[in-house]
Amino acid sequence: MNKKISLGLALSLIAITAAVTFILTSFFSLQSFNKMVMDVNEKARKYNLLQSLDSYVRENYYGDIDESTLNSGILKGYVAGLDDKYSRYLTADEYQDELNSNNGESVGLGLTLTEDTGGYIRILEIVDGSSADESGLLPEDIIVKVDGDDVPEIGFDEAVDSLRGAEGTSITLTIRRNGIDTDYTLTRRTIRQITVTGEMLSGYIGYVKITSFKNNTPDQFAEVLERLTSNGAKALIFDVRDNGGGLLTALNDCLDPLLPEGTVATAEYRDGHTENIVYSDSSELDLPMAVIVNENTASAAELFAASLRDFGKAQLVGTQTYGKGVMQATAEFDNGGAIVLTVAEYKTVYSDCYDGVGLIPEYQVENETADYDSQYYKAIEIMSAA
Repeated sequence: MNKKISLGLALSLIAITAAVTFILTSFFSLQSFNKMVMDVNEKARKYNLLQSLDSYVRENYYGDIDESTLNSGILKGYVAGLDDKYSRYLTADEYQDELNSNNGESVGLGLTLTEDTGGYIRILEIVDGSSADESGLLPEDIIVKVDGDDVPEIGFDEAVDSLRGAEGTSITLTIRRNGIDTDYTLTRRTIRQITVTGEMLSGYIGYVKITSFKNNTPDQFAEVLERLTSNGAKALIFDVRDNGGGLLTALNDCLDPLLPEGTVATAEYRDGHTENIVYSDSSELDLPMAVIVNENTASAAELFAASLRDFGKAQLVGTQTYGKGVMQATAEFDNGGAIVLTVAEYKTVYSDCYDGVGLIPEYQVENETADYDSQYYKAIEIMSAA
């Protein structure tokens, strides 16, 4: 038997439904409004505190205030407050240096440095054709003074920072070699960086060293790869030890000729959406490969190693890598400065994100002495047997 609903009952149900909908909508709108009010109040407290601090400093600070330096410090402090070691604010000059570096260019003396015992600066490497090279400086030389300032007194970081400067400017370094101190005057100049080198080893094994991933890296990589394969390379060793990473676009272009067609790696952003960040075309180099890594292999260099391993193209040799699996985006501001901000984490399509974990090589090898590269020779051994 069919049951009929009266018009009055139908109207009552409609009214109840509308009331419930109104209540729910009002509830969630109120929650959203309250959250917005809390955010506004929190921001107000934050900026009021900053204003109070600024007023107190201006009324009581004994020295002079450089407004440009102060503003940069405020912006740097804000980003530092995120407590993220990869995010940072760059001044206009710092941002320009970053752009030059990404292009594989830098203005400087051509030195790779580290802190020596006693707080001095030890020269690790010298760029061929640089001002330091032409002046006769050598690896293992010790920089004891910079423009007359004793390095331990001014501090390692400040001393290294003072080596930077505009192209064409000069600086005097006091170099200690075999216990004798000698002054060298060097001129800063633009240095075009070589990020990829290669050579053929015995047994037709091609060895490729990649120091970073910059805009000029893919062309150098392609040239080295073509030279080695044309000369009959039957296996390849890629060395990304001490490679701190670099540009994702450069990494993509280096991986492309080595891997099969398809998506290689993806990134997941704050809102949960994912994007394909590394993709390879149908061209694929079919050779046995090994990648040498160490604790300073990070970021794009780790993704290079992880991608080759996860696609079954290479085995890893060396020590556990750094573990940086998050990516940064750069946004420029009207003042010429920029923010480098962590925006996503990434991984290959076959494995989990290794951020904070790193990659563990199949062949874990330590270099126990400085005069014998055990990792390098282990990679040669593996490729010789491939």
